[in-house]
Amino acid sequence: MSSSSEVRLLEMVFPHHTNHLGTLFGGQALAWMDKAAFIVASRHARRTVVTARSEEVSFRVPVRSGQLVELVAHVVGTGRSSMQVEVEMTAEDPLSGDRRVCTTGRFVMIALDSNGSPTAVPALPKPSAD
Repeated sequence: MSSSSEVRLLEMVFPHHTNHLGTLFGGQALAWMDKAAFIVASRHARRTVVTARSEEVSFRVPVRSGQLVELVAHVVGTGRSSMQVEVEMTAEDPLSGDRRVCTTGRFVMIALDSNGSPTAVPALPKPSAD
């Protein structure tokens, strides 16, 4: 994949990101995932983008205060003005190195022109035949 169709972010889970059980608020996880989707879609389109939809978000395992999360976002499809972005969030214990995929989701991002109207985005490059 080209560098403009993938992005990686790291976040540290601090106590203010968690609920009364000491696990990451779902809304915070969604915000970080949306941020990763926004960045990769902006880089792919080289345009202003907005979130049109989040879908198929699965919370698999809880993320605890003190863990790191790595978010990896990929543009996996394009329409005329839309981009489908898959985001995977992995939790890591910084002391043991144990890593687990904790949350996955798909976002639809729309590229906008200078008037705020949907505008065309580049297609994904075709995979090369090796």
